[in-house]
Amino acid sequence: MTQAAFLDEVKWNSEGLVPAIAQDARSGRILMMAWMNREALCLTIEKREAVYWSRSRNKLWHKGETSGHQQSVEEIRLDCDGDVIVLQVQQKGGIACHTGRESCFYRVLRDGEWQAADPVLKAPEDIYGA
Repeated sequence: MTQAAFLDEVKWNSEGLVPAIAQDARSGRILMMAWMNREALCLTIEKREAVYWSRSRNKLWHKGETSGHQQSVEEIRLDCDGDVIVLQVQQKGGIACHTGRESCFYRVLRDGEWQAADPVLKAPEDIYGA
């Protein structure tokens, strides 16, 4: 299958993006969700490291480029509708979230409130600087 053919099977949204979920390949834990455009997906395949599209910065974002917490990609899956990608990754440093936690999904709904359930493994200022 040519590169264009597999890219054409992805249902990109009106901005040319698709949600991408990073999942720890060993534990199965969902680490984070980000967006990919065609170039990000192609670079992820080429580098075998996660590359996303930052909507806030309007540019490609190589996960870990500032934090050092890259994601080595073991497998890439596309869901049945073709509109969500799952990356099976090895998370370097054990931290995927910019808050210094293992996962971006660290809050749990308890008694009608979102409560932090996972510890900060490393302070964000120690990861990114002041």
